[in-house]
Amino acid sequence: MDSKQSEGSERSMHEMVRSIFSVRMVVAFAMGFACGLPLLLTISLLQAWMSDAGVDLGTIGLFALVGLPYTLKFLWAPIFDRFTLKLFGRRRGWLLLAQLLLMVAIATLGMVNPVEQPWLLAFVALLVTFFSASQDIVVDAYRREDLRDEELGLGSSLYVNGYRIGMLLAGSGGLILADHVSFQTVYLIMAATMLIAVVTTLLAREPVEAEGTPKTLREAVIDPFVDYFQRPEALWILAFILFYKVGDTMASAMTMPFYLEIGFSKTEVGAVAKLFGFWATIIGGLVGGVMILRLGIFRSLWLFGFLQAISTAGFSVLALMGNSLSGLAAVIAFENFSGGMGTAAYVAFMASMTNKRFTATQYALLSSLMGIPRVIASAPTGYLAEGVGWFSFFIVCTLIAIPGLWILRRFSPERNGLMVEARAL
Repeated sequence: MDSKQSEGSERSMHEMVRSIFSVRMVVAFAMGFACGLPLLLTISLLQAWMSDAGVDLGTIGLFALVGLPYTLKFLWAPIFDRFTLKLFGRRRGWLLLAQLLLMVAIATLGMVNPVEQPWLLAFVALLVTFFSASQDIVVDAYRREDLRDEELGLGSSLYVNGYRIGMLLAGSGGLILADHVSFQTVYLIMAATMLIAVVTTLLAREPVEAEGTPKTLREAVIDPFVDYFQRPEALWILAFILFYKVGDTMASAMTMPFYLEIGFSKTEVGAVAKLFGFWATIIGGLVGGVMILRLGIFRSLWLFGFLQAISTAGFSVLALMGNSLSGLAAVIAFENFSGGMGTAAYVAFMASMTNKRFTATQYALLSSLMGIPRVIASAPTGYLAEGVGWFSFFIVCTLIAIPGLWILRRFSPERNGLMVEARAL
């Protein structure tokens, strides 16, 4: 018996190592990079360019509206489930088209004059976000269909880490470049960088198409929602997505004012966040992905959700400690590490809840819900912090993690087989 257990353990470890170093994981990482790169090109980098050019603050603020396609992407996601571009396949065909159009849109954005052509700039920026959101839709569907169910956690963590590195290149890298070359040149460089995505798409394999995919546009629009809401736990899944990271999100919305108010300088916060925060998030995502391979999505959600809550409570401890640089480093590192693990499991959970016949539409719907807590729950956090003080504020954010973990009980495989059922779809 011991010999068989040992052989089984060795085989399991061998399979895990093969999964970690598989081509599928490289593709997941590269596609994450491709999705993260365009995001800040229409936010922080564009804001910096417009400010540098002398555009008024009111106009700069209005440009936040060009990000709407990211929250509305479920509206056109059914097109990618219904139609196939036959040359490269159901997923790779659309992905290649979105990436090529995105490259053109990014390069064109750099050629527009922010002062003389603000409306044209807004239109081209909207095209960038539309093609970027379209790429997100297809990449999410591709990842769900390409990876085995047990690989979703690790694949999601690599995708998220690639996404963050893409954001870092476009945001920090773009700003540094802009000190040495024109913004027009920066946007051309970023457009050229998207060639990484094009090459990845050309070399990647096309996922096996599930049986029963939509044959009409009506089926592509209606059936994904009918299929989803026929599940007995459909509303609980939506509630879980809304609540699982809400405490973490609320705390994050107020961390910068908190750091500055208790006496840290902007340089200290920036240096610690860059040195400890970014890399802790990357390592947390990788560790989380490997742990999901071992523990499964459900157990990982429990563990990582608990760690997220504890890390939020760490801010309360820092509020009592005051201006302690070592305390700041410890809190930022732990919060980012646990947040990286939690995000990996969170994204993997959403992927596991989609039906492969309608992956693009169902995942777009679920991922759109991810942004709601960031906007709605974060809005009153300033008033709450003012009213109760920093220590109590972060305690409240910690306790708000409880509803998400309570809802998670309903998804126990032992309780109702939901995860097993979802993986079978």
